[in-house]
This record gives sequence, structure tokens and C-alpha cells, in this order.
Amino acid sequence: MTRVRNFWIKAAATGIVLQLIVSLIVPAGSHAQTQSKAAEDKADTQRQLAIVIDDFGNNSGGTAEMLHLPVQITVAIMPFLPTTIRDAEDAHKLGHEVIVHMPMEPKKGLKSWLGPGAIFTSMSDAEIRKRVEEAIDNVPHAVGMNNHMGSKATGEERVMRIVLEVCKERGLFFFDSRTNYRSVVPKIADELNVPLITNDIFLDDIYSVQHVSKQIRLLRKHLETNESCVTIGHVGSPGKITASVLEQSISAMQPSIRFVKLSDLVQGSAGDPFELTDP
Repeated sequence: MTRVRNFWIKAAATGIVLQLIVSLIVPAGSHAQTQSKAAEDKADTQRQLAIVIDDFGNNSGGTAEMLHLPVQITVAIMPFLPTTIRDAEDAHKLGHEVIVHMPMEPKKGLKSWLGPGAIFTSMSDAEIRKRVEEAIDNVPHAVGMNNHMGSKATGEERVMRIVLEVCKERGLFFFDSRTNYRSVVPKIADELNVPLITNDIFLDDIYSVQHVSKQIRLLRKHLETNESCVTIGHVGSPGKITASVLEQSISAMQPSIRFVKLSDLVQGSAGDPFELTDP
């Protein structure tokens, strides 16, 4: 019995000594620091993806599904529509980013597709400025702006200079949806020093699960050779389809892709720090 007792006393003493040795060799908190460093390293190696969803504001198909995706997205909301303010408030409360989805004249298409408050190239400078300012005022929590349609307007220097001047005055970045590959937005934004980012991939220009899935594969391919990607989807006719494919794809992408807000990429690409007016 005495031998057994002595054995356990020695074992306990040995354990204490080992703990002391470990504490001297491995500083306190180093495990947490190691985990933190590993998390930082993972974030550094992950590619970044910003998902922008257009056409909010009209209680369109897929609105709820998009707002409840398991990652942060950037919500582009059209002004002066029935649910403009509600969608902006809901998106903000859920931690999403809000931008103004500014209707602009296209080369082709019906005026009715634009919605209220649209910008046309025939308008005076004063009217364009007025419409941009009113649109920003109508979308709560907006930190940026992108074009709704606008293949004609984004090719006109006079028009886009006014739009971007207002964005600069209000502290908004501009996101060029690239509905016109001859867009003058990059040139004007550079001249005015307005933070700018451009679209890489449209998810749902064709309304089918097969097409949206193909575009997801395309953006993943894009990220193999690029550090970041911006992709645009929509609520409305393709809304539920796009939301469903995104929801199913996100978990598979998360190990290698970090989902970010559009403004995160704007800040990362700008020469000077970009300060949001309503973060």
C-alpha cells in the first residue's frame, strides 16, 4: 500500500515539473496567438468575392432569400419604389451593405424598365444632378452607387461627370456594372478621384439553374488567377433561382474564398483610405 502511495506522489510531482517546464518553454497565451496567426494566414491566402444583388426596391422575387443568404452581400436598391426604404433598412439590420441602383438610359430597351427618377442623356446638367441627389436621399444607409441598365448613359462623359461629382460630394464610391464595355466611368472617376470598382461576372443574364451554376464555376475559375472577383445577380425574374444556387454553392466555396462587401474591395484597391459615410 505504501509503495502504491509513493508511486502516485512521484507521478504527481513529475506532472507538476513537466507543467513548469512547458510553461517556461511555451509562453502563456501562445496557443491563442498561434490560432490567431493561423486565422490571419488563412484570410491572407483566401481569395475575395463580393456578391452584388441588383434591383431591390419593388418586393421582387427572391428578395427575402437574398437577404437571408449566410454571407454578407451588397444590396443595390432602386430609388422611389414601393419597398425601397424597407429593403434598405432590412438589409442594413442584417449586416449587408447598401448602394443606390441608379436608373440610367440604355441604348436599347423600354423606358418602363428603368423605373422612376431615371437619368437620360438629353437632360440638362441641373436635372441630372437633381435626380442623382434625390436618389441618394431616397435610399437609406447607401455607401455607394451603381448603374441600373445605363449602356448609353455610361458612355457619355458629360452625364457621368455630373453623376460622379455628386458621388464624390456625398462620399460614395461608384460601381460600374459594365453594361457598356466602352464605359467612360473609369476615365472620369480617375480624373475626379472617385473610388471605383467594376463588375467581373453577371450570374443570371440567363434565367436557369444550369446557367447560374455555370457562372459560379466561371467566377471560381476567375479566382484561380485573381485575388478578387465581383459578381452581379438580381432579384426579380431570376431571383429565387439565383438565391438557391448561391445558397447551395457558398459552403463549398468558403474554405478557399472569403465573402466580402463591395466597399472592402474598393478600400483595398484605392490609393487613399476610403471612408464610408454610413458604415
